[in-house]
Amino acid sequence: MAKFGPFPSLRAQIPATAQFAAAFDYVAEALRPDSAAHQRILAIAPGQTGRVELAGGAFALEQVYEAKPRPEGFFESHRKYIDVQVIIAGTELMEVADIARLSVTLPFVPERDLIKYADCTQASRLFMQPGDAAIFYPEDGHMPSLRVDGAPALVRKTVVKVPVA
Repeated sequence: MAKFGPFPSLRAQIPATAQFAAAFDYVAEALRPDSAAHQRILAIAPGQTGRVELAGGAFALEQVYEAKPRPEGFFESHRKYIDVQVIIAGTELMEVADIARLSVTLPFVPERDLIKYADCTQASRLFMQPGDAAIFYPEDGHMPSLRVDGAPALVRKTVVKVPVA
């Protein structure tokens, strides 16, 4: 099941495997204000996404967007990659539910590594702020990028895609 919290605490809970090594090294750099990765994310224009290739088949999607109202969100999951979603600046809500409790609305699209699900009112809500990370495994349906208290907010985030072992 999903794991979330301040990145240093989360990193300490995940076994140091080759699968997560490149992802966690990159995230640590992206969270360090004096790093090139952090500065690059701060320079991204709203609505834009950049891709950074990492070792071991992992990659990061550095993005800046306005958090959306919940009715615009949707639950999704992935089969090929584990998501490591990290907030660099701003706040957002994420929701998570086991895919066994969700109804598929869009079957697996291999080229996008995406499955979409119908809304679910029994999902757990995560309040995410700078320095927080959430790890979503293939069994985790998740709805990220949601506004906190309905207020518009600009979010700077990186999503690291870690290949499923």
